[in-house]
Amino acid sequence: MSRADDIYRATCLDILNNGFSDEGMEVRPRWADGTPAHTIKKFGVVNRYDLAEEFPIMTLRRTYWKSAVDELLWIWQKKSNRICDLGSHVWDQWAGEDGTIGKAYGYQLGVKHWYKEGMFDQVDRVLYDLKHNPASRRILTSLYNFEDLHQMNLYPCAYSMTFNVTGNKLNAILNQRSQDMLTANNWNVVQYAVLTHMMAQVSGLEPGEFVHVIADCHIYDRHIPAVKAMLEREGYPAPVFSMDKSVTDFYAFTKDSFHMEGYQFHPFDFEIPVAI
Repeated sequence: MSRADDIYRATCLDILNNGFSDEGMEVRPRWADGTPAHTIKKFGVVNRYDLAEEFPIMTLRRTYWKSAVDELLWIWQKKSNRICDLGSHVWDQWAGEDGTIGKAYGYQLGVKHWYKEGMFDQVDRVLYDLKHNPASRRILTSLYNFEDLHQMNLYPCAYSMTFNVTGNKLNAILNQRSQDMLTANNWNVVQYAVLTHMMAQVSGLEPGEFVHVIADCHIYDRHIPAVKAMLEREGYPAPVFSMDKSVTDFYAFTKDSFHMEGYQFHPFDFEIPVAI
């Protein structure tokens, strides 16, 4: 069983056995039939993944990692909010009439700001500091721009990355305000583990620890049977992750720059309703 499977199982069991149910409370999300989408949740979940040990992709069910990487590049490389720039349809339901998701995600990373060294957007500032100021404790990004929230079709869930260089290793923390454990947990873990690998490689560093901090970590009521079925399975060993080592420019990566050798996973036959 992969380390990601172990962490996923432990987190879900903790939620199911010790979590708080918001049944009976007024909640914003709704199912397609208009019924309130309630959850059982834990507050302040912290999961740690050693990227030097193995890549954190789960095998209890398939994570479509190529699509996850494509979305990551859409946000962090293209810095786009236009769904036509994305290869998958995961954002279709949040697209406005203009074909964008508003001033969210990639849009925020692409806004330039003045620093004493010059003008940078958030991604380029991280790249600059990793090469020129690796001892800095200020290497971070934030998508949660309160001034623009009213123009975002969805408030950012995974909203902040903090990078920290320790010796020759690049460590990173992903802060997430909300996490749907069935639909999005390993998708996000895979994305930001890949991002940490990318940032490390182009900065001449080795990937270190990836820490995932989740404020509201939950399982939706209609997802519980699927989660319980997954937890009864025995996972497979983690696959071997690799990148094109010739890439030294962050913007030269493509989704084909990454490979997952020996990825085994269990079939997943459940329909997953999505709360909006």
